[in-house]
Amino acid sequence: MIKVLLVDDHELIRTGVKGLLDKASDIEVAGEASNGEEAIDLVKKASPDVVLMDVSMPGMGGIEATRRVLRVKPDLKVIALTVLDEDPFPSRLHEVGAMGFLTKGCPADEMLLAIRAVYSGRHYIASDVAMKHTLTEWQGNSTNPFKALSSRETQVLLQILEGQKNQEISDILSLSPKTVSTYRQRIYEKLDIKNDVELTRLAYRHGILKDGENN
Repeated sequence: MIKVLLVDDHELIRTGVKGLLDKASDIEVAGEASNGEEAIDLVKKASPDVVLMDVSMPGMGGIEATRRVLRVKPDLKVIALTVLDEDPFPSRLHEVGAMGFLTKGCPADEMLLAIRAVYSGRHYIASDVAMKHTLTEWQGNSTNPFKALSSRETQVLLQILEGQKNQEISDILSLSPKTVSTYRQRIYEKLDIKNDVELTRLAYRHGILKDGENN
């Protein structure tokens, strides 16, 4: 039996995914978490085999949460689940240890396929994403300027796009405020922008933010 932990800040999505997984005879939902902090705690308590990890959540976010749950349980298999199919997310999630990448619009049978694949030790990337990025290209070049950011810079970027200030980002990512400020300036320099307003516009332009979303 494959024990799966669901991590998403939207209860409706967790309910829908749980309903799907409950129909599979070889999969058991080991628990649900609404944020990264809860996920870390549940990994310790429930010891799941696979985690379906929402990328964009309040607080530390899915990238940092993936990094931390793998510290708790190194053999854990993480599948990132997101509304976004653009880089830098496949690359960054791969860098921190995720073995799978699914968009929330994927077919139900593909989610089951991905869970079984990563449980058996294989990487899995959604078919709609694979049309743009193969597994061997996860760390390749791209015209998307956000690909120039490091994994940690991407984590800081996501917090900035959520409207978090330096001290809040410091608390969430366990960095000093000075270090956060340095990362912020590096992000500006790499993306050739001057402030958060320009950053937000660039994020919309490249699909990091969607209309009606602020994360």
